[in-house]
Amino acid sequence: MAKQDDRNVQGADQRYRVQSLGRGLDLIDMIAARGNDGARLTDLTPELGMSKAAVYALLQTLLARGYLSDFSEGANRRYRLGFRLALLGDMALANVALADIAMPELRKLTADLGLTSRLAILDDGYAVVVGRVDAPGSIRFDAALGRREMPHSSAVGKALLAAMPGDEVRRILERAELPKRTPHTITDVPRLMKDLALSRERGYAVDDEEDTEGVACVGSFVLGRGGAIAGAISVTGLKPRDWSTRVIELGNRVRESASAVSRQLGYTGD
Repeated sequence: MAKQDDRNVQGADQRYRVQSLGRGLDLIDMIAARGNDGARLTDLTPELGMSKAAVYALLQTLLARGYLSDFSEGANRRYRLGFRLALLGDMALANVALADIAMPELRKLTADLGLTSRLAILDDGYAVVVGRVDAPGSIRFDAALGRREMPHSSAVGKALLAAMPGDEVRRILERAELPKRTPHTITDVPRLMKDLALSRERGYAVDDEEDTEGVACVGSFVLGRGGAIAGAISVTGLKPRDWSTRVIELGNRVRESASAVSRQLGYTGD
C-alpha cells in the first residue's frame, strides 16, 4: 500500500513534512482501506514499521479527537473511521462548491466597484477568508487566505454573525473577548447585538474603520439550502469622503451578489 507522505502531492513542500503527522495520516488511510470491519493494533503495527506502543499512542490520539472510533475489547479491539472525518468531508465539499459559485460574483463586484472583494466562512467562531479578488492598483490589503479574523470587527465577520441565532452569537462573542482593534471597534455586547440586528434587517453589515483605521468594508451573508449560514462576501477599500451615502449603494450591491450565490446554493427564501 502506498503511503500518503510518499506521494508527490501537488503544492506540498516536501522539505517541511512532519513525520509523526504523516504516520498518523498513513494510519487513517490504512484503517479506511479495511472498511467497516476495522483493524486491530496487531494488524497495523507491521505495516507502519513502528512499535506497538507508538502505534497505540497514535490510535488513542486520533480516537480522542473523533477521527477514529473503536469497538470490541482486548486483543479483538478494532478501529475504524470516526464521524469527525465525515464532518470534515462535508465541510470540504461545501467549501469547494461555495468557492466555485462565489468567485465569479467576487470578480463582478471588483470589476464594477473597483474594490477588493472577499469570501469568508465561519470556523470555530472566527471568519476565515477562502477567496479574494484584489482591486486594480498598487494598494493591497492584509487579507491572506486562510487567516482567522475576529468576528466582531470585520464586515464578513459581522455578516456571518448576523445570520446566526442570537444565543449562539452571544457564546461566540463571550469567547472572543472583543478586542479593540481601532477607536471605532464595537466592544460592548449589547451595542454589537443591536448592530447585528440592523445588519440582519437590511441584509448587509458594515465595518466603518472598526478593524483598520482608514479602511471601510461592507459584507453580506450567504445562505445555503434550508437557510443555514454558508459564508459571507464583502468589498473593502479606503474609506471615501462620501461614505455616508455610498455605503447604501455598496450594501445593496453586495447583498444582491450574496443573494445570487445563496440561490445557486439552493436557498429559496427571501
